[in-house]
Amino acid sequence: MKDQFITLNHGGGGKASHSLVDRVFVEALRNPHLRPPNDSATLEIAGARLAFTTDSYTVDPIFFPGGDIGSLAVNGTVNDLCASGAKPLYLSLAVILEEGFSITELKRITLSIAQASSTAGVQIVTGDTKVVPRGKADKIYINTAGIGLLPGDVPPSADQARTGDHVLISGPIGEHGATIMACRGDLGLDLDIRSDTAPLNGLTHQLLDACTVKCLKDPTRGGLASSLNEIAAASQVGIELDEESVPVGGAVRGLCEILGLDPLYLANEGRLLVVVSPERSDAALAALRGHSMGRDARRIGHVVAGPPGLVLIRTAVGGRRVLDMTAGEALPRIC
Repeated sequence: MKDQFITLNHGGGGKASHSLVDRVFVEALRNPHLRPPNDSATLEIAGARLAFTTDSYTVDPIFFPGGDIGSLAVNGTVNDLCASGAKPLYLSLAVILEEGFSITELKRITLSIAQASSTAGVQIVTGDTKVVPRGKADKIYINTAGIGLLPGDVPPSADQARTGDHVLISGPIGEHGATIMACRGDLGLDLDIRSDTAPLNGLTHQLLDACTVKCLKDPTRGGLASSLNEIAAASQVGIELDEESVPVGGAVRGLCEILGLDPLYLANEGRLLVVVSPERSDAALAALRGHSMGRDARRIGHVVAGPPGLVLIRTAVGGRRVLDMTAGEALPRIC
């Protein structure tokens, strides 16, 4: 790792983030549970197979159309467990508060956490609270960890994609990232757009009841593009995406055109990326579309032999371009 100091790019979900994790944390803490780079660790304890995950949330603004930092924290952790094929059961809740933060807003966020937990069917069973001096944080940061129960079969994993597999997405991409950008006052944008933040456990369980899948991903920071690059690298395969098949809503597309962004790199908080064998592709697509959260699911690409770790996209005009992982993120604090 050549960087000498931490920058915002290290938190963006792209190349800088992966380099930081690999060269600092994984290298020092090396153990089998840290590979492949899935959204949750898979553990076996006293005969029970569990998924365990943790995540931190620093989104700005803390309230946004479609949700807030509280519901985002619950949904994000639930979805990381779902991406391992687990049934989410219990969450922890740790909150870091800045001196001077409004008690009224804290109550609003806590009620949102309670509602999101109830909707997802999980319980908050432990937690912690810290307060730091004014100016040493930005209002509120939240960390959640989650435990889920894994089924008896082999769980989905980023290293299981094989040549010929199909790539599916459960719905339109980029809505969370676009919402956060649009509602930041300094941009002065007024668009009819809402975050897609939602728990994926109902959709995931319907999918897994219908068929076996190879990989599941919750494409958050770095968006669809970064998640596909993670799968391609972990499985040592290539992935080819069809640009015209990727669903993008009109408001998201318009925002990206205004700001010169690519929706493939915008964060999602309620979308499921699926890699499935070709013979199970139709069943997986039908299962996704049979759920309210997956009715706009599409088949967007397929896995190819190589070059290993390379993601290509077929453009609308018939060409191909490399869909690389970004160095950072368009704007910080998306989630």
